[in-house]
Amino acid sequence: MEPFTTLTGIAAPLLRANIDTDLIIPKQFLKTLVRSGLGKNLFQEIRYDAQGRERADFILNQAPYRRASILLAGPNFGCGSSREHAPWALKDFGIRSILAPSFADIFFTNCFANGLLPAILPMEALEALAAVEGPLTVDLPAQQVRGGGQTFAFAIEPARKAVLLEGLDEIRRTEANLADIAAFEARRREEAPWLETRVS
Repeated sequence: MEPFTTLTGIAAPLLRANIDTDLIIPKQFLKTLVRSGLGKNLFQEIRYDAQGRERADFILNQAPYRRASILLAGPNFGCGSSREHAPWALKDFGIRSILAPSFADIFFTNCFANGLLPAILPMEALEALAAVEGPLTVDLPAQQVRGGGQTFAFAIEPARKAVLLEGLDEIRRTEANLADIAAFEARRREEAPWLETRVS
């Protein structure tokens, strides 16, 4: 997983409330187990018309937001089903950070597992950032979002911050502790040998 440190990029404002995971990536695109290729169907139902043509009034179909790497969202972003395809689709499009007043819990957790930074900011801060002309900077080490001469701080749990900074998914986090796991298993074999499974 690619580490996340400081991201400077275009921020697309989509400040509506209760954007659910079915709107982020509709159910008909959930057949894949591959994390790439979903970006073209991100926000399918509001990004394209019934004939598959781009809607000119949708933010991600407009310049410069086609190249957005930051999404400014409304409250309760990522609600609905727990599909991990939602952060996959956002990341495949090029989004690395979502800034919102609140997130659905499972979506929030899935973001960290996939190298995306979901940061909580008050709605007033998001509205101010949406009005900024030019790029924003999301600085994870400093826990700040900067743009247009303004700086807004966000909180993040230390363990989740470390996961992003080091670019560790759950498998890599486990592998980082292999020596401790081996030591525990050796100690357990010595202290409780009756727990060992023997195949005859």
